[in-house]
Amino acid sequence: MAGFGLHIVAAEPGRVRFELNVVERLTHGGGVLSGQAILGCMDTGMVFVMMSLRPDADVGFTTVSLATNFERGVPEDVGTVTFEAWATKPGRSLVFGQIDLVLPNGKRAASATTTYMWL
Repeated sequence: MAGFGLHIVAAEPGRVRFELNVVERLTHGGGVLSGQAILGCMDTGMVFVMMSLRPDADVGFTTVSLATNFERGVPEDVGTVTFEAWATKPGRSLVFGQIDLVLPNGKRAASATTTYMWL
């Protein structure tokens, strides 16, 4: 994804792992990855998941909710971080999901739960 520079590294129906190179333009004055960038990556990750659930269907979807917990800062010099996004309960009208942001040392930096709606 060009805006953030996301790279999908693994995908299967309902689950997508992708990476983000933490670069200066995505950080703020505190020397950490900005919350806005993290939220944007998480929301985009669930878009990948939604597309993986119905890859051949011409059906739209939209975000209903995205509740995020920030557990630790992501230092600007960390390099590449990994996001894991998956559908925890895919349904006919709603899809519930989870996204984790993991640092290179394996520690989780943020997590989110989501709800998406098929249109």
